[in-house]
Amino acid sequence: MTLITLINPLYALSGFVVGTLVGLTGVGGGSLMTPLLVLVFGLHPSTAVGTDLLYAAATKSVGTVVHGFTGTIDWRIVLRLATGSVPATALTLLVLSHLGKSIDTQHGLLNSVLGGALILSALSILLRKVIHDFFLRRAKPLDPGRTTVFTVLLGAALGVLVSLSSVGAGAIGLTVLLVLYPTLPASKLVGSDIAHAVPLTFLAGLGHWVVGTVNFGLLGSLLTGSIPGIIIGSLLASRASDRVLRPILASTLALVGSKMFF
Repeated sequence: MTLITLINPLYALSGFVVGTLVGLTGVGGGSLMTPLLVLVFGLHPSTAVGTDLLYAAATKSVGTVVHGFTGTIDWRIVLRLATGSVPATALTLLVLSHLGKSIDTQHGLLNSVLGGALILSALSILLRKVIHDFFLRRAKPLDPGRTTVFTVLLGAALGVLVSLSSVGAGAIGLTVLLVLYPTLPASKLVGSDIAHAVPLTFLAGLGHWVVGTVNFGLLGSLLTGSIPGIIIGSLLASRASDRVLRPILASTLALVGSKMFF
């Protein structure tokens, strides 16, 4: 049996579409792929989350390389986020491992967590500029010490959320970073957020692998499409209108999240 026969064309196409959207907007990997696997392809939520985490780690590694070459990563922010997310992710995975099969049977609970995360991501994308401008006008600038503490806490929150749902690292994380670091260029915040997402999703994905909720055949098919997809999306990003893309992405996430949550 050859490698080509092992690749599922529908999964590869899904990977390509989502990878292209991630390249265009910087968000949407876990937010789109996980519900797609659950609602369209009928995968169990825990398997969809576990597989999507490793998919996101591999796909965003490509984005990290690009941002690394262009110098749009602030490694201090990445380290601060990881200081919170790594232990939070490990603790969450220990809890999931302890629950074992009992969590695997909780379709309703997993769908609710995923749906809520999708709706929150949609609001973060749609209201990002409003939130950023509000804090820029009303809030006093944080001193460096508090900024560091809040960044670590953000990492911890993302570690829990991403481990449970594979959603939030991009949309929610970037929105809060814009508030915490208003003077930094957006490109550096995007690059830092993507770079942090790689070890976060990889660690969470490994934990799900140990638990047994990763489908590697599915993962291979998804990556076959997503790698060229994110490259093409990144090349097209400068030509695409952000005012058009973000409302479309936010509306899609809100609709899918509502369907899963309710």
